[in-house]
Amino acid sequence: VRSSLADVGKAVQGLVVMDHNLDEVATGILRNTRPSYWMKVSYPSLKPLSSYVADLVARINFFSSWNEDGHPPTYWISGFYFTQSFLTGQLQNFARKFNL
Repeated sequence: VRSSLADVGKAVQGLVVMDHNLDEVATGILRNTRPSYWMKVSYPSLKPLSSYVADLVARINFFSSWNEDGHPPTYWISGFYFTQSFLTGQLQNFARKFNL
């Protein structure tokens, strides 16, 4: 996401050639739609581009604070891409801790 946005800026300045993916990103910015180029490497979302970016930033901030400050007191379950694996891991840790 970050590199494609930087490349769109360079393409607008004429420093790089605008290919199909960059054109799709630029069009998505203008129309508030998510580029399929991004959706191939991202979590599934039906939100428009502005809401998708706000959600992506919130997810990045959540995981960054978790990494820097340790386990949070509560978890943002919907912020995970595959919540079932996280919950299964939590159940396994609980079972190991209490020998269940």
